[in-house]
Amino acid sequence: MPSSGANVLRFVAFDMDGTLVDVASSWAAVHAHFGDHNAEGLRRFLANEIDDEEFIQSDVRIWRRHAPELHRDDVEAVLDRVPLMPGAAALFDGLRSRGIRTAIVSGGIDLLARRLAAELRIDVALANGLRVRADGRLTGEGIVRVPIHGKEEALAALQAQLGFPPEETAAVGNSEIDIGLFRRSRLGIAFAPEDEAVRRAADRVVTTRDLSLLLPLFDGFPAR
Repeated sequence: MPSSGANVLRFVAFDMDGTLVDVASSWAAVHAHFGDHNAEGLRRFLANEIDDEEFIQSDVRIWRRHAPELHRDDVEAVLDRVPLMPGAAALFDGLRSRGIRTAIVSGGIDLLARRLAAELRIDVALANGLRVRADGRLTGEGIVRVPIHGKEEALAALQAQLGFPPEETAAVGNSEIDIGLFRRSRLGIAFAPEDEAVRRAADRVVTTRDLSLLLPLFDGFPAR
């Protein structure tokens, strides 16, 4: 890797669900625990009938139908069983050895993002949350830090905060909603892509579900 100039890679931003963990959605993982789903909420969100906050509220309503006194610890226990994507530990060990800072920028649940940050020693975990009462029980409201269709703005704010411009940034994601991360990055990698849009928008595509395969792509950080 070059040692000076604009080609130096200093920062990598990652999507979480379907990228760092081997589940499509952390929200859906909690639904699956209860044997349920939120297909109607997803339909309404994609049709712009509800916003991100209302989408989270619709998720929590379903969970509380099964567990009216649902506690944050109960949700965390479900998410603790979500498996890492193969190769995750090797990838982050490799990035750390190169002096590269890392972040999660996800519309998923922050309880899972914080677990990953601790396990993989990721520098920043930015994801959405669940409001709780003083006793830890869910209020039914959410905390929107990364709007599903606003990842580009979330990454831009993080880059400004940490001092990493787009030309020193790479991004990794698996779906169309991650294209905004690519737009704020020098290098965009579609990992185990789930749609053609993210494939087309990416500079590199990795279809094998092994995150360690990304490391050689960062060694040859491309010049423009």
